[in-house]
Amino acid sequence: MNQKGKILVVDDDRLVLATLTHGLAQAGYEVIDADNGDDAILLARQHKPELALLDIRMEGKTGFDVAAYLREYCQIPFMFLSAFSDEATVAQVKELGALTYLVKPLDIQQIVPAVEAAFANRAQAPSLQQGQATAPATGAPTLPSDPLTHLVPLAVGIVMHRHSLGRKQALEKLQQQARAEGRSVEALAERLLNAQEVLAGLGSL
Repeated sequence: MNQKGKILVVDDDRLVLATLTHGLAQAGYEVIDADNGDDAILLARQHKPELALLDIRMEGKTGFDVAAYLREYCQIPFMFLSAFSDEATVAQVKELGALTYLVKPLDIQQIVPAVEAAFANRAQAPSLQQGQATAPATGAPTLPSDPLTHLVPLAVGIVMHRHSLGRKQALEKLQQQARAEGRSVEALAERLLNAQEVLAGLGSL
């Protein structure tokens, strides 16, 4: 099977790490995993993944420490996975320039669309890596003003995953549905993501 891309997954909970690694591998990605920040940095330098999924609260180097290193020295985009959604945590996520922020507990069905959206958007935003490479040490990479409101890319990722479509076809499907419902694509995307969160909260039925 052709690999869709290479992802570094970092979480100090071995069960979560195994679940994420298996789910992303099943979705067609090459996965490199680490259960601590030091190993994550070494693996990132060695394997040069195209995306990193980082737990925030870990012993030793935190996900924030790893993200800062990836941004500054490797120019690797990243997402955060965390059980914490307090104001201070979200503020630091924004400052570091994460692609998105997913709050645990998470179902792999939520994570795969977010990952697929991130890979789909790389081709549209080549300035991301350039922005990261040239960003000052205290600043965030060149990203839209609020990375936590990227509703449409995430919704496109969900549609891609659910219907096995390419990015363009998934976006067209969203646009058609939005027109049919008489609402904006952004409003439809928000409704879709809210529904996804409700479904994930129900767990296995």
